[in-house]
Amino acid sequence: MAADSKDSLLRFRSEFPILASTTYLISNSLGAMPAQVYEAAHAYADTWARRGVRAWEEGWWQLAAEVGDEIGALINAEPNTVSCHQNVTTCEAIVASCFDFRGKRNKVVYSDLNFPSVMYFWEAQRDRGAVVEMVPNDDAVHVNTQRLIEAIDETTLLVPISHVVFRSAFIQDVEAIVERAHRVGAYVLLDSFQATGTIPVDVRKLNVDFLCGGVLKWLCGGPGVAYLYVRPGLAEKLEPKFTGWVANRLPFAFEVGAQRYTQGAYRFMTGTPNVPALYCARPGLEIIARAGVENIRQKSKRQTARLIELAARRGWVVNSPHDAERRGGTISLDLPQAEVVCAELLRRNVLVDYRPNAGVRMSPHFYTEDRELDFAIAIVDEVLAEKGVAAR
Repeated sequence: MAADSKDSLLRFRSEFPILASTTYLISNSLGAMPAQVYEAAHAYADTWARRGVRAWEEGWWQLAAEVGDEIGALINAEPNTVSCHQNVTTCEAIVASCFDFRGKRNKVVYSDLNFPSVMYFWEAQRDRGAVVEMVPNDDAVHVNTQRLIEAIDETTLLVPISHVVFRSAFIQDVEAIVERAHRVGAYVLLDSFQATGTIPVDVRKLNVDFLCGGVLKWLCGGPGVAYLYVRPGLAEKLEPKFTGWVANRLPFAFEVGAQRYTQGAYRFMTGTPNVPALYCARPGLEIIARAGVENIRQKSKRQTARLIELAARRGWVVNSPHDAERRGGTISLDLPQAEVVCAELLRRNVLVDYRPNAGVRMSPHFYTEDRELDFAIAIVDEVLAEKGVAAR
């Protein structure tokens, strides 16, 4: 391929140190670290060292709201509607704590292609009275949207779904699911972890009630920062029971007794925020904003199509959608001896991962060169040849 010379997004490549020595095709799991994280981490440590407890008054307290707004800008959320937490499971738990599952409307509907952590959490809500319906699919690639919609009825309370399926990168028909849920009075909680940063996400257009995700993957923000959006108009009506002092209207009054909720994003906060992780998240968010998610999306569609083409030449099964409009940023290759091949790629400094019922997942991002795709597939050819496995 000769597109690299015309690829304006490669101007950001020098801002990621690992790319100088590694073929990095694993942003679906952990995005490459921006060099500015070194400075961000130092700024956090320096502020703590110099200012001590006064650091809370000089930026730490506002940091979760500021980072929330920076994430919000990437998903077209209104200011002060995105709160920051440690992980997506925490976000889902906060949402669940807003509702009572002891009434007639107590059903939770989700797909069996959801990320397991989300499944584990919602299955555990059965003890709180939730009636959980996990909708099966015909394969490990596509969500059967019609089957999911048919499961959403007048007893449904919440529909927690993945925006992009982690195994296959299938993009769900979120609008159709939201329309059905709202028609029967249910709420949709959208997990956009595998979407934000690689496909455009617009919470207003999608009309979702809740959206969560994390900066760990496509946003290149590292571990420790997840985000929760709650739709304005709904937010002020909810009182999460998984709460803490940061959500109080007068947190530094240290009032005794019941919670008195604040307004805005902090209404859904819990305890003390993860300040160092918030510092480290900002450089990646800033770079993604500069690169532009729409630009990233166009490159992603082109490069994932290239991987599908290379796989087709070799007769490999692709466990990702061939339709670019329904495909996220990952291509799952069902290779012969896939787990062994993955281990060998890692040993040769080609970073990918393996998932059961998916295969070897390759995830180019905006900083990926086209030649790296051909290089990675050539390494797979070598490994299979060494194992005595023919390409076809």
